Amino acid sequence: MNDTTLFASDISKSIACYVALKKALGRKYDSERAVLRHLGTFLIAARVDLTAESFASWCRTREHLASGVRRNWMRVVRNLCLYRRRTEPACFVPDPSQFPPLHQPIRPHIFTEAEISRLLAAADQLRPSACSPLRRENVRLALMLLYTTGMRRGELLRLILGDYDPSERTLLVRESKFHKSRLLPLSYEGASELETYLEVRRARGLPVSAAAPLLWNPYNGGKAYTGEGFSWTIRGLLQATGIRTVAGRPPRVHDFRHTFAVHAMLRWYRAGEDIQAKLPLLSTYMGHVSIVSTAYYLPFVEQLAASASERFAQRCGAIVSFDHANGGGS
Repeated sequence: MNDTTLFASDISKSIACYVALKKALGRKYDSERAVLRHLGTFLIAARVDLTAESFASWCRTREHLASGVRRNWMRVVRNLCLYRRRTEPACFVPDPSQFPPLHQPIRPHIFTEAEISRLLAAADQLRPSACSPLRRENVRLALMLLYTTGMRRGELLRLILGDYDPSERTLLVRESKFHKSRLLPLSYEGASELETYLEVRRARGLPVSAAAPLLWNPYNGGKAYTGEGFSWTIRGLLQATGIRTVAGRPPRVHDFRHTFAVHAMLRWYRAGEDIQAKLPLLSTYMGHVSIVSTAYYLPFVEQLAASASERFAQRCGAIVSFDHANGGGS
């Protein structure tokens, strides 16, 4: 085996060390690990080191993917190379200027209270089936929890009955993104919906053990909903109610999380609270890795900008009017 082959084999060691570091920092890193595993397999099969030429060859095997996906794969490899450069200063590092162009980020749909009411009303019209005897109740509870807690889809679907504390009216979100667990105090509406749901389960003799999925159905042996199956259910409800984004598409399940954050900030603005002081609380509640993720909602949501302008006018309008009346200006 020549030196190049040996060096290509060492890629697997570099990948293993890099992934172990990311996991130690609290990242699951599963999708990134799959990307790096694909790269390592390619290089070892080709018996080459990671160079500009071999990287370009590997990228060509990914041309069937969307440009945004390819860009992300290339970014993952670049981050590996930057890590590798710490001990191998001469190693190849991809040039990000050669990556496919960035896509415009998807603008989240912020549900109005009227739209949430329409969705709940539509859920009330759902009929049970042999595969989903709690169809109406499951969908109502899911909508209420997504809207009032801002939890992620996966967090909701992983909940079991033991995660609910009826005395404290809290939900335990276990080992979610970044390996973080957190307790979510429920709103009055969220807790009431959950209590009503549990009463229905008990009355019908359905599973109420601590290990049973919160959103239970007998399909597939009583396992929790899959992410895809749950999204299709919500998508059907969105289509039935005619709720669309500005681009004319049905909103995503993740948009309930965006809505929760924006509505929380709007309530604080309207109450005259200091939003910057409140951001750490919202960040903790939503399970963000840092306050930077939470501040993402501040600059581009029109309702927040309008509220900030209103507050400025209330507090400083008289000063501005006085300045203009006296010939001030820039």
